Amino acid sequence: MMITSVLVANRGEIARRVFRTARELGLGTVAVFSDPDADAPHVAEADTAVRLPGAAPSDTYLRADLLVRAAVDAGADAVHPGYGFLSENAAFARAVTEAGLTWVGPPAAAIEAMGSKIEAKRIMADAGVPVLAELAEVTEADLPVLVKASAGGGGRGMRIVRTLAELPGAIEAARSEAGSAFGDPTVFCEPYIERGRHIEVQVLADAHGTVWAVGERECSIQRRHQKVIEEAPSPLVSDEMRAGLFDAARKAAKAIDYTGAGTVEFLADETGRFFFLEMNTRLQVEHPVTEAVTGLDLVRWQLAIAEGAALPADPPPTTGHAIEVRLYAEDPAADWRPQSGTLHDFAVPPGVRVDSGVEPGSVVSVHYDPMLAKVIAWAPDRTSAARTLAGALVKTRVHGVTTNRDLLVTVLRHPAFLAGETDTAFFDRHGLSALAAPLLDKEDVELCALAAALADAEANRASARVLGRIPGGWRNVVSQPQVKRFTSAHGEHEARYTLGVPDGPATLVSASPGLVVLEVNGVRRRFAVARHGNVSYVDTDGGSVALTHVSPFTDPADQVAAGSLLAPMPGTVVRVAVAAGERVSAGQPLLWLEAMKMEHRIDAPADGVVTELGVGAGDQVDVGRVLAVVSEEEA
Repeated sequence: MMITSVLVANRGEIARRVFRTARELGLGTVAVFSDPDADAPHVAEADTAVRLPGAAPSDTYLRADLLVRAAVDAGADAVHPGYGFLSENAAFARAVTEAGLTWVGPPAAAIEAMGSKIEAKRIMADAGVPVLAELAEVTEADLPVLVKASAGGGGRGMRIVRTLAELPGAIEAARSEAGSAFGDPTVFCEPYIERGRHIEVQVLADAHGTVWAVGERECSIQRRHQKVIEEAPSPLVSDEMRAGLFDAARKAAKAIDYTGAGTVEFLADETGRFFFLEMNTRLQVEHPVTEAVTGLDLVRWQLAIAEGAALPADPPPTTGHAIEVRLYAEDPAADWRPQSGTLHDFAVPPGVRVDSGVEPGSVVSVHYDPMLAKVIAWAPDRTSAARTLAGALVKTRVHGVTTNRDLLVTVLRHPAFLAGETDTAFFDRHGLSALAAPLLDKEDVELCALAAALADAEANRASARVLGRIPGGWRNVVSQPQVKRFTSAHGEHEARYTLGVPDGPATLVSASPGLVVLEVNGVRRRFAVARHGNVSYVDTDGGSVALTHVSPFTDPADQVAAGSLLAPMPGTVVRVAVAAGERVSAGQPLLWLEAMKMEHRIDAPADGVVTELGVGAGDQVDVGRVLAVVSEEEA
């Protein structure tokens, strides 16, 4: 059956990615959208779009009945599930085919076989694929262990346990998170490999018996057990190990009669031994690096295989090296806290591939994953790919939300990364605080603050209705400079200038509301400045900084009681572990917030007493709301 129109049962960048190939093939495209996504780019790019009323995933993108009805009503004859949501849901796959539509994915039976990690391990072991043992009972000798959700992935429902005393609490937390994320609280334990390497093999299989192993990807640099940087090929896989990985991946696919695109994931130890982790029965987030080194369009092959096409006997060879980074709206220095808000500007320079679900003006919602984009660089060798990608990220404009951009650049330029020394403990071993430090040092940020102050003065002068020709910063007593104060990740900054002349070593070359040129020690430097609300975003050739303007007056509404714990993001209170009046110790968990697909723990900042507890389980909270107050006990 020839596909003529495809509905993508997903959102954001993966929907746009599938639409791109569909348009190239001359197919019609159908988008679905929740209420928060009504103005999202993937909706605007589709030929037609169908609303899924509501905001929560459980009411929208996880409603198989609504998605099938949308496809039928819009005249689509095929459904592509993307990744996440219902992409690995066997019931959804069956519902699509029962409606007479083409399912662009593996058979429902194959999805079902890999849907439970516990059952998947048994199938793989029977097929001769090496697996890590499931621990029915954890003893001291087994530590450390990993608690994992049987039905899920993406780091949710996963906890590392290093002592037996931690095990019951870790299991309870993992079950809670797994039940919320996947509707199945089943968890299990397996040995934890401290410095493991996460390696996966892309497979493509047709309905005629051909199975390709299309190269491997290194995905070891992770946070919260979620991938951050991926590359192809792996820098430390030998030819012998590669042959073993490919053989195991083909065995895995054949064991469940797989068709379409999929990924077999393995965990390797320092000796080169590897063990089956799971099989993702869908397209992976990191598929672009495989496309970059093989020249394949994996979505095109997904569609072709769904129509019954046969693969050639052998896959194409890989050439060069590709690296992908996931640009997230999150603050790595604050325990990877996700961010939400309006993305005022977003632009990546040419020379790299960008798969993004956002554009300037997009709202980063609290309802979904905070990934803004995937940025991918290809080069003939690994070092060149890392250099190209880091350079593009430095020059990327991203205004409106805090991101992990500076951390990504630091990792790409890190000697250990360039030497191929990547494993799942990379952030722990090299120190997250150092890796997450801003690219610009304090001296650079002081210059950025000066540029922001001068640009602001020029903007005020340009918009003045009277006396617009008077120089910015003019005052009767010319000996007194203009002073503007800002805050950034580096702390507080004070910028001083008189009639547009900076105080200090910098010399003003030119200034406009959007661009300031300063000469420092004989070197001219350009500072692009964009102000949105009370924040000025300054981009330089070495990095960027967000500078919050400090008002000389304090708003009483901004003052809160000492010891107040404020909601760091909008979310839902899922658990509360203390009661008002209870004594607590520094670091003790008080409550958990669920936001943007993850649980976030709120701990006591110091020893004291919970004198106020203003929320309960199930409460929706906005950013900045007082969750609890912990007061020091009087001596």
